[in-house]
Amino acid sequence: MENNERYWIVAASKDHVKRGVSGGFMQANHGKLPPLKRLKPNDWVIFYSSKQSMGGEEKCQAFTAIGQVKVGEPYQFEYSEDFKPFKRNINFMNCNEVSILPLIPELQFIENKKSWGYPFRFGFFEIKKTDFELINKEMLRKDAG
Repeated sequence: MENNERYWIVAASKDHVKRGVSGGFMQANHGKLPPLKRLKPNDWVIFYSSKQSMGGEEKCQAFTAIGQVKVGEPYQFEYSEDFKPFKRNINFMNCNEVSILPLIPELQFIENKKSWGYPFRFGFFEIKKTDFELINKEMLRKDAG
């Protein structure tokens, strides 16, 4: 049987990632639908947080969660009359937060090691399996964190 899993990174503040982990869901690009439609069941998503909180200044610069997309389609949730983001259900792994800094030299999706934050500006992007495996291995290490 062919393995069609794909691997993605979502950039979001750590406080937003924690909210998603506790609720078993994810959002991408401030709740936009198109990124979530690209995901398929069993795809893997790694969450990167540059900041501790949205709008805050305190840096995080770490991979903060990892999960696998559950069966089902994206759905809309109404937080308020003017904020109705789309979500996707995720099966989150029990993992450790891992700093990106020591991984930068090995990550293929970071082409310019001096401007390593550039890829995250897009908020949602696909990565190669080798990058996923490197990050996943670090996040699941028993002695990490």
